[in-house]
Amino acid sequence: MKEKVNLIVLSHTKFGENTVILHTLCREYGRRGFLVSVGKKGGSSLFQPLNILEAEATPNPRSDLWRAGALTAKSPLAGIRGDIRKNTMTLFMGETLFKTVKEGMEEEGLFDWCERSILTLDALKSDFPNFHLRFLLELAVALGFSPTKEDLAPFAGPLIREMSALLSSPFEEAMLLPMTGAVRNEIAAATLRYLEYHTESAINVRSLKILREIYG
Repeated sequence: MKEKVNLIVLSHTKFGENTVILHTLCREYGRRGFLVSVGKKGGSSLFQPLNILEAEATPNPRSDLWRAGALTAKSPLAGIRGDIRKNTMTLFMGETLFKTVKEGMEEEGLFDWCERSILTLDALKSDFPNFHLRFLLELAVALGFSPTKEDLAPFAGPLIREMSALLSSPFEEAMLLPMTGAVRNEIAAATLRYLEYHTESAINVRSLKILREIYG
C-alpha cells in the first residue's frame, strides 16, 4: 500500500541501468534507502543533496529497500541552487548526514530540524559562511549529544572559544562571528572528530576538501 511521505535527499547510488537507491531522511522512518526508477539517461535534478521531496513510498516487508515514486520537489530551493557556495555547503552537509546517521536510525525531531536548517540556508541572502559550522554543532544536539564547552574542548584545542561561541550565540550573531577560512576549516574538522567519537564510527567526509577550496 502506497504512503505519501516527505524525504530529504542525502545522496544516491546507481542500482542497475534504470534504477537508483535514493538515500534519505524520512520523518516517519528515519534514515532509509528507496529504490527509484529513472529514465535511460539516469540522474535527476531531484536527487541533489538536501532536496526536500514529496513522494509515494511502497513498503516492502521482505526488504529494507522500499520503492518510492511520484517524486516532486516540496521546495524549489532557488536560493541554494543558484549559489555555488550554498550548493557546496549542501553537498558537505548531505554527506555528513549520510555518514553520521545510520541506516534505519529514527531520531525524534531530526527530520524537522534538518528541514528547518535547509530552508534557513535557502533564505539567507548573505552572512552564511559560518552556516555549515553551526549546522554540525546543532546536528550533535539533534542526535542527542551534549556539545558543551567542556565536551568540545578535547577536540577543539586552541579553537574552543570560537567553537563555544558558534554553539552558544544566537543564530544571527553566530553567522557574523569573524573567522578566516583556515579557522573555519579547522572547526569543521574538529567537529567531525567530535561526531566520530560520539557515534563510534569513522566519518570521512570527502566534500570537506571542496568546501575548503570554495571558502579558502
